[in-house]
Amino acid sequence: MTYKLNNMNNILRISFVAIVTVTFIGCGTGAKDKKGEIGDLKVKIEKLKKEKSSLDEDIRKLEDQLAKADPSAAKLVSRLVSVDTLRIGDFAHYIELQGKIDAEGMAYVGPTGQGGLVKAVYVKLGQKVGKGQLVLKLDDALARQQLEAARQQTGQLKARLTQAQTIYERQQNLWKQNIGAEIQVINAKADVDALAAQLRAAQAQVGMAQEQVNMSNVYAQISGVIDEMNVTPGEFFSPQSAATPGAGIRIVNNSNLKIVTNVPENYVSRVKKGDKVEIVVTETGKPAFQSTISVVGASIDPTTRAFTTEAKLPSDPLLKPNQTAVMKILDYQSKAAIAVPVNIVQSDEKTKYVYVMEKSGDKMVARKKTVVAGEVYNGLMEIKSGLSGGELIITDGYQSVYDGQTITTGK
Repeated sequence: MTYKLNNMNNILRISFVAIVTVTFIGCGTGAKDKKGEIGDLKVKIEKLKKEKSSLDEDIRKLEDQLAKADPSAAKLVSRLVSVDTLRIGDFAHYIELQGKIDAEGMAYVGPTGQGGLVKAVYVKLGQKVGKGQLVLKLDDALARQQLEAARQQTGQLKARLTQAQTIYERQQNLWKQNIGAEIQVINAKADVDALAAQLRAAQAQVGMAQEQVNMSNVYAQISGVIDEMNVTPGEFFSPQSAATPGAGIRIVNNSNLKIVTNVPENYVSRVKKGDKVEIVVTETGKPAFQSTISVVGASIDPTTRAFTTEAKLPSDPLLKPNQTAVMKILDYQSKAAIAVPVNIVQSDEKTKYVYVMEKSGDKMVARKKTVVAGEVYNGLMEIKSGLSGGELIITDGYQSVYDGQTITTGK
């Protein structure tokens, strides 16, 4: 009797293996398109799961019969498994995205005017500078000539205006004494007014000429470190060349860094300003930096189908602009949750399930537990219901057991 049962058991197992082998060999043949092939594979997998479930049930019945017919053979059909006690703890899910470190305090030094030939450079690469510090000097010879000419004209007009005012006052006094003609007074007043207008225009010209001279001085717009220096005396320096990467002077303030990343639009409802993030910069060798999302883009890029997010970074000498980093956005967390390794969660045509070890009489058996799955992260799956914690969950050998099978841990 025992021999027949064993033979039947072996035949059933061999049949199942043969079905799986033939099925997957068949999947590799044919000229079906990829979509049709995927659909066929899904159908075949579901069919095999049903067949496996039926075979498991047949095996269980045969092993039960064997145990009744020959109690000493029960040990032979026990399945060796590994178990672990299911613990309750916190579970968190993160969206992991690659980003780039950027400096909020970064600026290219540029002239305020049209530019000119560089006369002198007062800083060097790697030097610390303060906001408003003189960085370089442009050639201001022409501007100073124009300033001097405007000042001379102003001086001349002032002298002429003083003379005209004296003549006007004299003519006015004579007219009061009934000496001379009224037209002389009127002409003298007109001369004063005309010269006064010319003087105001000349003074304005002096102001503009002085501004042109001042524009030859180029200052640092922010405090920081000279991170890029590509300007030398004698070359032409303009706003256009100053704004060209690799052709100007760049100042970076590393005390005010941020990580910038693009988030796919399918996460638009799960990412918001204020969400906690962990920022991993592998090259630093340091633990993840903790921060929060400070900026969420208001639009979706039509090309990448993503929106921009930013999070501030602490000041650290190991953090540099343009470094790559990983932003882990916390979009879900649960306290006192149950989580199991995702690989031990199996599924059939209807549900997901795991196997646990329970005592049944004087033996330990495998029990199938239907579960409701939640989020998956870092190799763990949250279990919403079906497990309560404290169970002995089967972590190794779970694929070859069935509900009610006698099992042992080998201890």
